Amino acid sequence: MSAASINAHSEPALGVTQPVHNQRDVKAAYEYCARLAKSHYENFTIASWLMPRAMRPPMHAIYAYARMADDFADEEHDLGKLDEWERELDLCYAGTPHHPVFVALADTVRRYDIPREPFADLLVAFRSDVNFRGFDTLDEILATYTRYSANPVGRLVLYLFGYRDTERQHLSDLVCSGLQLANFWQDVAIDIEKNRIYFPREDMRKFGVTPEDLERRIAGPRFLALMRHEVAVARDMLRRGAKLHRIVDRRLSRDILMFAGGGLAILNAIERVGYDVFNQRPKLTKLDYFRLGTSALLRGRLPS
Repeated sequence: MSAASINAHSEPALGVTQPVHNQRDVKAAYEYCARLAKSHYENFTIASWLMPRAMRPPMHAIYAYARMADDFADEEHDLGKLDEWERELDLCYAGTPHHPVFVALADTVRRYDIPREPFADLLVAFRSDVNFRGFDTLDEILATYTRYSANPVGRLVLYLFGYRDTERQHLSDLVCSGLQLANFWQDVAIDIEKNRIYFPREDMRKFGVTPEDLERRIAGPRFLALMRHEVAVARDMLRRGAKLHRIVDRRLSRDILMFAGGGLAILNAIERVGYDVFNQRPKLTKLDYFRLGTSALLRGRLPS
């Protein structure tokens, strides 16, 4: 596979027969991943602008792996492609990667000694999106969804910086799960369109909100009370997890503050619209981004 054949507009087929090994193709594979990452806008992509330049290629590889698998689940609802993606992951760890994403990823996992588990965990979450059934409790969300969808991302970042201990992983999990919850509550209206309700059924019963209320986009007092509760839970997780920034490398510390601060900024945006996420999707403003950057880069703390 030549470098010219890897581009953001011509996606390589899964299961390419010839593995790629030479450094020119590894470089081209990283470039493919970078283009994919830069072509997708999200509140905070995995490769934040505060990440050290040397770390960006492996971050792009990790992001590309997750982005494409997420698209197989969320856009195409294709479990077969997810199974094939996992077979490509096996080839990656066997040292015979085919797809350019895995060519780059194989180089990354070799350089940073990253185990297979967090990559496989992400696929568990993507498969559950295809067969979505909702959740009874917050504990179930944390144990069966964010445990696989969000937490592996933070742990992968820790591996890149050489951290493998349980204390840092726990704090990272709080940040990642809190950010995932913030994204849920930001996108309630969007998820309803996809027939997905992420609110714990236990909480919905407690506040007297029914699935029919959500489908009718009724932002009445009971729904607003439910939202206030969920926002408070997510905020607490983000603030507790953000303590991680004090016990890591200064460069990673800034990125953690951006991630945690981004989640808090989303929650603040939800509050600004009065928790009525049906009539107006909460978004971060340019001022929000400025505050996040200056707080992380110059002040070394979460934005107020």
